Amino acid sequence: MAPLLDVLTRERLLKDRDAAAALLPRGEPPHVSMLRLCDAGLLEGGLSVGYGVRADELVGPLTTAMGGAARRFKVVDVRERPVLELHVMAGDVTERWEVEDLSALVHNLNSLYRDAPDVRAVAELGEWEDALQLWCVDKRALTRLARQSFFAPRNARALMNPSGE
Repeated sequence: MAPLLDVLTRERLLKDRDAAAALLPRGEPPHVSMLRLCDAGLLEGGLSVGYGVRADELVGPLTTAMGGAARRFKVVDVRERPVLELHVMAGDVTERWEVEDLSALVHNLNSLYRDAPDVRAVAELGEWEDALQLWCVDKRALTRLARQSFFAPRNARALMNPSGE
């Protein structure tokens, strides 16, 4: 696990290297180790979100972890229809989002803030211990992380090509 921990330490993405080293079993695939580290709260910007959490409940912690302009994001109204609908406001922009799951919220937030350099991108690392593991990462680090075998988020394509082209 040394290469994984070395890269995370060098990028300043690990909160406690010693705790991380003690947590990770030998021979574990690196992408699985990332799930374990996120769940343990050892990744800077990592969030472990229980399955019962609704999108409107996640907005506050997630936008706080994203930082920058995302901290001023507001949910103005919540409607429960067949699909949860959020009426949101970000600066001068107001929109209605149908948010069928947490992945849709992550997608919408990443899209909304794709051009904001002060807002971290949200990577969906996957599921671990009955929770979705999310990691808010500085956009400038995405290219370097994409070269690493341990960085295998579900939304990798959207993160690496946020314009959708």
